Amino acid sequence: MRRVKKPVFFIVAAIILALAITATLGVKGQNGDNDVIYLKGVEDIRWGIDIQGGVEASFTPATDEEVTNAQIDAAEAIVESRLIGNNITDYELYTDYGAKRIIVRFPWQSGESDYNPEEAIEEISATALLTFREGNEHESESVDANGAVVYRTPAGTTAETVILQGNDIESAEPQLTQDDEGNLEYVILLHMTSEAADKFAEATARLVGKTISIWMDDLMISAPTVRQAISNGEAMITSGQAGSAGAFTAASASELANKINAGALPFALKTESFSTVSPTLGLSSLSAMALAGIIAFILIAIFMILKFRLPGAVAVLCLLGQTALSLAAVSGYFRFINSFTLTLPGIAGIILSIGMGVDCHIITASRIKEELSLGKTIDSALQSGFKNSISAIIDGNITVVIVAIILMLVFGPTNILSAIFGASTTGAIYSFGYTLLVGIVGNFLMGVIASRLMLKSLSGFKGLRKKWLFGGERK
Repeated sequence: MRRVKKPVFFIVAAIILALAITATLGVKGQNGDNDVIYLKGVEDIRWGIDIQGGVEASFTPATDEEVTNAQIDAAEAIVESRLIGNNITDYELYTDYGAKRIIVRFPWQSGESDYNPEEAIEEISATALLTFREGNEHESESVDANGAVVYRTPAGTTAETVILQGNDIESAEPQLTQDDEGNLEYVILLHMTSEAADKFAEATARLVGKTISIWMDDLMISAPTVRQAISNGEAMITSGQAGSAGAFTAASASELANKINAGALPFALKTESFSTVSPTLGLSSLSAMALAGIIAFILIAIFMILKFRLPGAVAVLCLLGQTALSLAAVSGYFRFINSFTLTLPGIAGIILSIGMGVDCHIITASRIKEELSLGKTIDSALQSGFKNSISAIIDGNITVVIVAIILMLVFGPTNILSAIFGASTTGAIYSFGYTLLVGIVGNFLMGVIASRLMLKSLSGFKGLRKKWLFGGERK
């Protein structure tokens, strides 16, 4: 068997422990008066309606003009895209064409404590009409809760001269950058269409040294001074400039980018009614589940160590890493994986994947134990045990992966079966498929790759080269 260097065990174990701690607690910092989240933890998870409750709201068009069913469908599609853009996968969305009404139910945001339904529905019902305008003339000023000046309603040349609108923007992306003084700040990077890029290049060449203000509905969100012509079709919305209504936070930058990407509603929506939705489970039950999970994990750890010794101890570390990976993939810990609404079926998916992880380690450890009982050396037993167990592990996990992918594709947030089964059923099944798939991927990474590296590394220590420690009989 090809030996693995001794330090590999400590390196892999340290990575797993670091992942477990940071994925649970998160990594946060302070930049001036703003809280900065570097890595999200468990408290940043957005829990589903069944766990934390949420909001039910009914929207109608805020216009006296005749509204067609096609416009209602367009408004519904944009509301749904905003829900998905905010990583809300546990939602219900219905349309009543007779009453020209859109009804939506969705969970509270993570970390929300005052549970204000009016603020919650603003997250998805704002008209979000983005415009770039010449100058920064305005009709009124006010001060927000943070003491920042807020400029409202364009006037004069600013009201008359619209350079770009929201449909000229191809995509909007929140980013964390450094300003001229080296401080971290959140900005929104805009990519324009080719036609908009030409219009913006002409306007910035004409207005060098002057202001182009950026408005969301009737609120000025930024008013940068044009330093040079911009011809690459990219622009940046920054905070803390003249006309800005306060610095962006990670949440506000992401929310604004989502609204821009979703587009403007075909008409303003007014809230006809709203109410809070009580959870079917509740956070207290969630705490009880977490405690039960910890106790179950401890009992499994004791069993694995007593039954399989070193392979059992390695299995416990790997199961910890697998659990941390599942939580990280839900909370938004990894920047390349969006956060996710975690529902009760989603928790069931995590638990099932951990159970399959235990099965994976038991298969491997049992094969190693069998090889040692045949009189093979430790190195030979490890090699044969790994080889003989891999096919059973792959067969068992691949079938579950296929099922999880089918559940996600068929019961995802936007698919043809949503009209048949309903949004509530769709979201619950999707949540189960997502966490199950993530857990199985974590099982492969931890149960197949990490565990084998650590066991091969441990077999290189002279003091540990005893068959009994790897599951053999004590002589």
